[in-house]
Amino acid sequence: MSRRAVVIGAGLAGMLAAAVLSRAGADEVIVLDRDALPDGPEHRRGLPQGRHAHLLMAGGMDAMEELLPGAGLRARLLAAGAHEIPLSSGMLALTSEGWLRRWRREGPAMVTCSRALVDWAVRTTVREQVPVEVRKAAVVGLTGSAGRVRGVRIAAPGGDTDLEADLVVDASGRGTRVVSWLDGLGLTGVEERAVDSGLVNASRVYRVPKGAERFPLTVVQANPYVSRPARSAMVMPIEGGRWLVSCGGSRGGEPPADPAGFLRYALDLPDPIVGRLISGAEPLTDVHLSRSTSNVRRYLERMPRWPEGFLVLGDALATFNPAYGHGMSVAAFGARVLSRELGRGGGLGAPGLGRRVVRGAARAADPAWSLAVGQDVLYPGVRGGRPTAADRVVTAYTRRLMRAATGSYAAASAVWDVTSLRTAPTRAFRPSAMLAALAGSPLPPSVEPPLTPGEREVLRRLDRTGA
Repeated sequence: MSRRAVVIGAGLAGMLAAAVLSRAGADEVIVLDRDALPDGPEHRRGLPQGRHAHLLMAGGMDAMEELLPGAGLRARLLAAGAHEIPLSSGMLALTSEGWLRRWRREGPAMVTCSRALVDWAVRTTVREQVPVEVRKAAVVGLTGSAGRVRGVRIAAPGGDTDLEADLVVDASGRGTRVVSWLDGLGLTGVEERAVDSGLVNASRVYRVPKGAERFPLTVVQANPYVSRPARSAMVMPIEGGRWLVSCGGSRGGEPPADPAGFLRYALDLPDPIVGRLISGAEPLTDVHLSRSTSNVRRYLERMPRWPEGFLVLGDALATFNPAYGHGMSVAAFGARVLSRELGRGGGLGAPGLGRRVVRGAARAADPAWSLAVGQDVLYPGVRGGRPTAADRVVTAYTRRLMRAATGSYAAASAVWDVTSLRTAPTRAFRPSAMLAALAGSPLPPSVEPPLTPGEREVLRRLDRTGA
């Protein structure tokens, strides 16, 4: 008997899930997406954050390579022009506690490129490795009952049509309608939480100036501890000899969309380095704004009843403020949960599969959720949360650890391990990290970015501001 799986959404979570399902024995895997997918690494309308900076952390890259064995996904991305940035040495980062030093030691790395390139590389790799059909279609509901989902309902000009399936995966992203779909089956009472700092992202692409090809990724991070709106900026190398420059500001500190205002915004940050760099670079695009940035958590794992034949992954389950760079990795973690649950046996129709995957994917998303929300609730004007007493204790310790990380390799290593999502947040509370936090930085704080003489000359040559 033929076994069909339907995946809603052709983003990272959806395509990775499709690969897992095909390998697990589905005879037919159909991926449905509202967009007509581009043939190359190009922006698509259904990804509102696609034009802004995305960081593919080491933990997420590892999960993707595990899900696409033998494909050499990292090598494919690098061959297409992506960059691999060691957190220890390849990044200039001004944190709330000062500049992080750069260390000539190995550590986790992140991959930087456009989001369009990541999506295209994953989509192409999946379609090369397994038989997956991708269709342009808008899903408007689920079919079946509270006990079992039987398929999806698709909008069509002559009337909605039903597509039957043994398993349905909702990976439709930020715009998911899963709550109303479940309500239509008689499953009500989904707990939801939204924490919205009002972040606005503004991004522009520049040509990398001659001689600046090896300039490090540069970021001025927001400071949540000064009772002012978040304000940040990043210069990130991407494919095609380009810089993707993203500025971000929470409610009351939003970046503007006009080119002159964009530059002023970058120059007015606690350190003007981003503005100085781009003042001498050639812009290739207009400034693009996005306001789709809130943290949204749907606690589907807490539902007292869950239908067989249905599960939810990626942003449809938990959506994060993109400033923290964790969304792509968490999508991969959810697909890995699906792979491991299917590996236990029973196939697509295994009793309780959907509930187990949703619970596992929720656990995999929890660390990134805690990191994002724990910082966003500190900004003025945030909607949906206030820091608790426990939050304040954790915040005080985190600040101390970050302060130590400005000059302590042991502290910095703990921070990199957690932010790269290779280890759980408990890594920050191991004895070595706690001792480093207690001891503090053995080096005095750096008041200037830790540039090499060559990098300092590049910055001086590009600077048109006189800063």
